[in-house]
Amino acid sequence: MIRAALISPFLLAGCTPTSADQAAGVSPVYQGVKTSLLEGDLVQFNVSMTGARKAQDVDNYAECAAAQYALIRGYGFARHLRTNLNREGGVWTADAVYTISPSLPRGLRTIDAEVVVADCEANGIPTV
Repeated sequence: MIRAALISPFLLAGCTPTSADQAAGVSPVYQGVKTSLLEGDLVQFNVSMTGARKAQDVDNYAECAAAQYALIRGYGFARHLRTNLNREGGVWTADAVYTISPSLPRGLRTIDAEVVVADCEANGIPTV
């Protein structure tokens, strides 16, 4: 009887979901990014996804795209200017605009592109 009590927790541990999203029944599907260089260092990102738990999930997806784009262009930083979010029939979309720059820009909503891309990869959020 004691032996069964010791084995039981180990067996149950093998059956638990592998992530918090799976435990919550959430499975985000990232449907792609469309990037448009507006002018100079001003860039627009249109992203869409399903399975978002909240608006912040799609906003994070746009930020991941902006961070990777900054790195691709040889810049280390970006600054968020605005994001328009929409949800229709379970599909979330975001229209986000960022500036990219080689040095830390002025403003409150700045991102270090390398740090954000690493965080995105750790959280399973794709980048450009």
